[in-house]
Amino acid sequence: MDSLIQQFKALPTTAISDAMDGLNNLDSAIKPLKDEYHFAGRALTVQVPVGDNSAVLKAIGEAKAGDILVVDCKGDTYRAIAGDFVVGMMQTMEIEALVVDGVIRDLAAIKDLNFPVFSKGTTVASSGKAGVGETNIPISCGGVTVYPGDIIIGDVDGVVVVPQAICEEILKKAKDKIIKDEQRAEKYAGKPDEIRKYIAMMTAKS
Repeated sequence: MDSLIQQFKALPTTAISDAMDGLNNLDSAIKPLKDEYHFAGRALTVQVPVGDNSAVLKAIGEAKAGDILVVDCKGDTYRAIAGDFVVGMMQTMEIEALVVDGVIRDLAAIKDLNFPVFSKGTTVASSGKAGVGETNIPISCGGVTVYPGDIIIGDVDGVVVVPQAICEEILKKAKDKIIKDEQRAEKYAGKPDEIRKYIAMMTAKS
């Protein structure tokens, strides 16, 4: 894992989102299967037609260790983009996480793998394999445009996308935001009078 990715992984998605003015957050319906999942890595993008996961298998074969599979399946929640066998292959190939604007199946078995999956939920129906779909192209996932190589960060609060062109700028802004938040918390902790002043100041602006 390169230094840039490690630094992003050390930050909460909320601070990264704030650094981008609340933009580039995936649909809040896309949630981790376990609250403790926290990942960061570069996007390997996958576009599939509804009900077919052939391109997901192709992407697994193309992936480098640490990649994040980001799958655009048009928000379909009827057919699963992956089950425990496919997710197990991702884990074996050292993919860092799966993010999909759709659903998975074999929930209990996937949880046992302890592999970070962020999805809209689960279903019982599997996908077909007609051999269609594309990898490493610009996609839309959860309402956000994702390009191959963009930095993707996910935790219990959601998933954010940091475009490659501004990743260092956003990293600095996010770190600065955390410092400011810590200073603010220290300033007001246990001080009711200071809190009243803060509330008065903030509400006066509205």
